[in-house]
Amino acid sequence: MARCSFMSKNQNLSLFLNTSFLFLLSFYLTTTHLYPSTKQSFTFTTSSQILEELNNDGCSDLHKNPNYKAKCAYVQSHNGCLNGGYIDYLQLFYCTCGQYPILGYTVLLMWLVVLFYLLGNTAADYFCSSLESLSSLLKLSPTIAGVTLLSLGNGAPDVFSTMASFMGSGTGVIGLNSILGGVFFVSSTVVGIISILTSSHQVSIDKVSFIRDVLFLLLSLFSLLVIVLIGKINVWGAMCFVSLYFVYVIMVSTTYIWRKKERQVNQFAVSSTLSDPEESSKLGTPLLGCIDDKKQILMEKIVRESSTCHYYLGWCLYVLKLPLYLPRRLTIPVVSEESWSKPFAVISVTLAPILLAVVWSSQSGNLVSQTSLVMYFVCGSVGIICGVTAFETTEMSNPPKICLFPWLAGGFLMSITWTYIIAKDLVALLVSLGHIVGISPSSLGLTVLAWGNSLGDLIANVALAMNGGPDGAQVAFSGCYAGPIFNTLVGLGLSLILSSWSEYPSPCIIPKDSSLYETVGFLVVGLLWALVILPKRNMKLDRFLGCGLLAIYMCFLALRLAMGLGLVKLYGSSIPSNLKEVNIS
Repeated sequence: MARCSFMSKNQNLSLFLNTSFLFLLSFYLTTTHLYPSTKQSFTFTTSSQILEELNNDGCSDLHKNPNYKAKCAYVQSHNGCLNGGYIDYLQLFYCTCGQYPILGYTVLLMWLVVLFYLLGNTAADYFCSSLESLSSLLKLSPTIAGVTLLSLGNGAPDVFSTMASFMGSGTGVIGLNSILGGVFFVSSTVVGIISILTSSHQVSIDKVSFIRDVLFLLLSLFSLLVIVLIGKINVWGAMCFVSLYFVYVIMVSTTYIWRKKERQVNQFAVSSTLSDPEESSKLGTPLLGCIDDKKQILMEKIVRESSTCHYYLGWCLYVLKLPLYLPRRLTIPVVSEESWSKPFAVISVTLAPILLAVVWSSQSGNLVSQTSLVMYFVCGSVGIICGVTAFETTEMSNPPKICLFPWLAGGFLMSITWTYIIAKDLVALLVSLGHIVGISPSSLGLTVLAWGNSLGDLIANVALAMNGGPDGAQVAFSGCYAGPIFNTLVGLGLSLILSSWSEYPSPCIIPKDSSLYETVGFLVVGLLWALVILPKRNMKLDRFLGCGLLAIYMCFLALRLAMGLGLVKLYGSSIPSNLKEVNIS
């Protein structure tokens, strides 16, 4: 009997997530009319309205209500309970699922998983693809592309989650904690796991690159700490903070050029002693060819065995994948060879401007104002012109070969738009969960959001270190520091620029959270541990280094848990679990 071996783990995950999304969408559409909101209809509550409510009492009295009906009435009547997202999660939990809290938690957690998947999948399938194509089109060197476009691709979830939180009302502290939490997780937990798993291989790390990256990450954290201590920043200060990353790029490029010249000199010296250098370059060819032949034979066997299942289940899987796939595919232009489709290309360039208009109008607070209607008309006209142009100038079988920059720029812009939409709702969901559970949203940003955004780094870097040999371990280890540098300087920097620009000429107020100092303190301890231990061990990764980093991170989590439970109080006045944070936009 033929086996359905074509159903890979990724396809099973996609099937589960799309089925979950269909269930959640059906549940929301069939139950939302039971408790119509008194706060929002066709207009979004503006930031100033939410801030006014936050300054009064926000949502701090939610748990003083005795039952779910009273809590439902409370969240419906208080603008301070709004989360700034596209769905009112508190109303969904207390009004729709009030009698069945288990159902409410299940729905919110399932939606949290779906949002994390969408955030990572959009970055991987659309955002990174656009970045790679732009890198090739602009002919960037591998080093420059690695520390700019590749870092942006790997850090896209962190960057856009931070930007979404800073553009919200009273949620900027979530962005700060998520970035610092991600930096701490990657530089301690991921580095620790890599060190433990590769300890038996006696892998040596390049000393110059390691010291450069760690010291620059410490400089980035020190600069951020100064900004937090001052409590405000203007546009020029935010631009200076971001410009530190360009200094890092110059340092990496300089190191690369110096190392390249050194390698060329060494290669020349070695080649002069070899009698037949061409033979030495072909040593690996027979082995690689043998591996490729075996892989090809295995793949052909799998395809033959699964042909029957492929016919019957292929369409079912395709249809079930559409709910999460189709909206993005219809609005993000894609011009890669493997994903080219003229109908999708024409529709995407037609609908993309309309989606931009809708997102812009939702940010202004009203979807049906006179200004919004004019914007819809203009963007709709632009979309029709772009669609007709794409239809007349593209082929059915091949993507365009000329004028690629507008296509790639459009795909880049729309992937950013979708990532922002998803990240905005993800932050809103975390804020709502903070209200429901009674945990500070900053703590959720420091843990749940940081872990979710850093999961890809954990899987990719550990796999690369284990399977890529010494070079793979070096690349993975360097990525554990280069990525956090990018997220700190560019992710937070762009958020600070946008926030300070919206407040210009007044400075942007940084949200107050005393726990930031504690996080930075533990993070610095972890970096100093690696900076001291690794050189003493002759730059070889071992269990002592890894276990020390994991122990530091576990101590940090234990302290945060104890503080959350009220067992430990390090500050004169702790921040309440509800949103009492300073608005920065």
